Amino acid sequence: MDVMDRIRQQVEENPVVIFMKGTPQFPMCGFSSRAAEALKRCEQEFAYVNVLADPEVFQNLPRFADWPTFPQIYIDGELVGGCDITLEMFENGELKKAVEEAYAKRA
Repeated sequence: MDVMDRIRQQVEENPVVIFMKGTPQFPMCGFSSRAAEALKRCEQEFAYVNVLADPEVFQNLPRFADWPTFPQIYIDGELVGGCDITLEMFENGELKKAVEEAYAKRA
C-alpha cells in the first residue's frame, strides 16, 4: 500500500490519531509528550503512529495535510494541528468535547 494511502487509512479509521515521535508511553520529544498527555487526559482511547519507526510516514506526513511539524493530531478525520493547538484546545475544554463527539459519531 502506498504511504499516503496508509496515512489516509489511519486518519479515516480512527476517531482520534496522533502521529508522533515515539509512543504515548515513551515519547521521544517534548512536543509529542505534551500533546499525547493532553489526549490521555480526555479519558478516551486514541490511536498513535510512531513516525520515528516508519521513515516513509515521517517523510510524507507533512505533505498529507500540508502541516510541516510533528506531532499531528487528527480528530474525526480532520487535522486539528500540533502541540500548541492541542494544548490550547485542552485548556479551554474544546479537545475533550471534540474527542467525545468523534467517538459518539462512531458508536
